[in-house]
Amino acid sequence: MATFLFDKIIFGPIKSRRLGISLGVNLLPVDQKLCSFDCVYCECGWNPKQRKEKPVMPTAELVKEKLEMQLQKMVADNELPDVITFAGNGEPTLHPQFESVIKDTIALRDRYCPKAKVAVLSNSTRIEHDDVVEALKLVDDNIMKLDGGTEEIIRAIDQPVGKFDLSKTIKLLQRFNGEMILQTLFMRGVYNGTSVDNTTTEEVNAWIECVKQINPRQVMIYSLDRDTPADNLIKVQKEELETIASYARERVPDHILITVS
Repeated sequence: MATFLFDKIIFGPIKSRRLGISLGVNLLPVDQKLCSFDCVYCECGWNPKQRKEKPVMPTAELVKEKLEMQLQKMVADNELPDVITFAGNGEPTLHPQFESVIKDTIALRDRYCPKAKVAVLSNSTRIEHDDVVEALKLVDDNIMKLDGGTEEIIRAIDQPVGKFDLSKTIKLLQRFNGEMILQTLFMRGVYNGTSVDNTTTEEVNAWIECVKQINPRQVMIYSLDRDTPADNLIKVQKEELETIASYARERVPDHILITVS
């Protein structure tokens, strides 16, 4: 199915299902995906099988310049964002100057749109690095991915590049002491002749146990909404997502907000 790449450092604003009016920041190359996962549902398509040259990422200085220009325009047009969101063509925390970029962004937000939040959409693979964790602790919405409760289903759906250890990931997510948001995409289908389904009772129960251990302040659950690189994937309808959410609410601590979008 058709997928796409973001061809700019700053993109949008767009209407986000989960975040409202979102001004996007892409810290990755504009001509190829760069990610530590290769999710079967990723709107940016697959990771390149071969890279002819080293991927080029924008400098922190260039990101700051482009973001300030866009925020100045939005102030002039009286169209301020609800959130400045780091997403784009892969995993934003792979940027070598990620912490510096976050600090610059918070300063620009405070200057031009102090009511807006700063959010990062991350797949949780880089939180063993202290500088990444410290940067994520600075943002308003630190949104970490967990697409299942077993290592088997996460490997099948997210296809980690390199090493992945679910128990280690849970321990690392606990470093945020609950000051984080967990996001989970529920889906089912077939990929490479194998069933990929994180909606079964067994998988949902395992996922709930992970949520309890991580203890986030919020959990966002959702399903497919855009084209995917793999065929034969099925969107979970909102009614079923609400059922999963209700089931989870009965089993996790009351302070954890579970939302469906």
